[in-house]
Amino acid sequence: MAQQGTIAVERMDGSAAAHVEDAFRLIYAEAFAEPPYNETEDDVAAAFRRFPVQARNRTFRATLARCEDGEPVGMAYGFLLGPDTGWWDELTEPVAEDLRREDEHRTFGLMELAVRGPWRGQGIARQLHEMLLDGIGSERVLLNVHPGSKAASAAYRAWGYRKIGEARLWGESADLHDVMVLDLR
Repeated sequence: MAQQGTIAVERMDGSAAAHVEDAFRLIYAEAFAEPPYNETEDDVAAAFRRFPVQARNRTFRATLARCEDGEPVGMAYGFLLGPDTGWWDELTEPVAEDLRREDEHRTFGLMELAVRGPWRGQGIARQLHEMLLDGIGSERVLLNVHPGSKAASAAYRAWGYRKIGEARLWGESADLHDVMVLDLR
């Protein structure tokens, strides 16, 4: 466990996040290269082809944690889901129409949350999560998590998330992910 002095967490909109995309990419690449994700350079490149598009969403928000020297250690980002979201279509079993109704106010989609290995176990993920959601105004938060990531799944459950289904995110050959929701109201 790295104790690198004070960790500062900053919340930002999409424009600010786009200016520090390299910090988000570094955290993502390192965190998701590990099992069970085992993401390759090609996977990271694909994720960061989506990042600028996501960051342009007017409801995009992000949090970035850095050490005193500016080294990025953790990040989280997402945006409110619009009526045309495909998120619900990826579930392996259909859910009730009332659950899948979206209006760009009801549900915040947590796209990514990651902390680099040396800084885990210090509460940084919780700080990133809390600051990201502070004042969001939505009814709930939706996310996907790989069930093989025991630490992430346990953290989400401890924070109040519950599993509502499973999704195959990138086609038939991809691993199933747990779909979890956190009720905010």
